Amino acid sequence: MRTGSHVVFSIYLHIVFVTKYRRHVLTDVMIEDIKEVFQRVLEANSSYLKECNGEADHVHLLIDLHPDNNISDLISSLKSASSRVLRQKYPSQIKQFYWGDKAKLWHDSKCIVSCGGAPLEMIKKYIQEQSGGKLSK
Repeated sequence: MRTGSHVVFSIYLHIVFVTKYRRHVLTDVMIEDIKEVFQRVLEANSSYLKECNGEADHVHLLIDLHPDNNISDLISSLKSASSRVLRQKYPSQIKQFYWGDKAKLWHDSKCIVSCGGAPLEMIKKYIQEQSGGKLSK
C-alpha cells in the first residue's frame, strides 16, 4: 500500500499500446529508450513503472498509479512523449513505416486492465516474457 495526503492506495494497471497499423517498428533498443521516457512521465505524475516490455508492434506496461491522475490524460502524455523521443532519435527507422512529420506512431486505441485478480508477480512475468525473439532488427 502507498499513502498520500488523506489516502491509502494500491492501484496497478496493465496497459498495452499498439503501433499504428500494427507495423513492426519497435526494436529492443527503442523499447529500452521508451522505458526511460515512461519512467520520467510517470514519476512526474507520482506514479511508477513497475515493468515494461514489448514486441515489434506493441508494448506492455505495469503501472503503480497514484489516484490523483486522470488515466486518459496520463496515457496521452505517455504516448506523445514516447513518440516524440523515438521520432527524434530514430527518424530513418520510423520513416520506413510512417510518412510525414505529424504521422502517429501509436494507434489511438489502448488496453487498460486493473490488476487485482491476478497476482502481480504473474503479470510481471508475463510482461517480461513478451519479446519472444519476435522483434524487428
